[in-house]
Amino acid sequence: MTAQNTADTGGPSTPPTLRRDLEAVLMVVDQPVSEFDLARAMDVPVAVVTRTLEELSREYTEQGRGFDLCPVAEGWRVYTRPECADVVEHFLKEGQEVRLTQAALETLAVVAYRQPVPRGRISAVRGVNCDGVVRTLVLRGLIEEAGHDSESGALLYRTTSYFLERLGLRDLDELPDLAPFLPDDIEGLDDTGEYT
Repeated sequence: MTAQNTADTGGPSTPPTLRRDLEAVLMVVDQPVSEFDLARAMDVPVAVVTRTLEELSREYTEQGRGFDLCPVAEGWRVYTRPECADVVEHFLKEGQEVRLTQAALETLAVVAYRQPVPRGRISAVRGVNCDGVVRTLVLRGLIEEAGHDSESGALLYRTTSYFLERLGLRDLDELPDLAPFLPDDIEGLDDTGEYT
């Protein structure tokens, strides 16, 4: 029975792992996800997903969690509670002084040398999904959104003036030449990681 076929009837009761699985997905998305898309991915009725999301949201509020699950823009997404904004802002500002992980440094290098570059290209060059690392670099002010790719529509990223400031550079022309160290076939990768 598919999510679409059972959406109107309510279908079976909540699968035991649905709450866990919904939380896992909602922790990694960077934009609101519709109930239908979640139901299709979980192979459960939309009504069951809706009920479970509402229960989770209510529980987070009752338990006084630092995050909330909110219905926005025709979907659901996890957000930091407004009353935690000051502590989160303070942490992020302090976190800018913390050393970057190897994954963050590699991702930052790809953006610096390939900018503007879509996330798919970054992941293709690194060989792993970089969504979380990209979000971290954006939060730390080292990279920023730079419009959309004219062909694929993918969101592009570039380094910021803060990046230049932290590296002590006047402009990107002062970055050392990495061409001798890059594989020859990087240009053959498209934004999905497939060779073109």
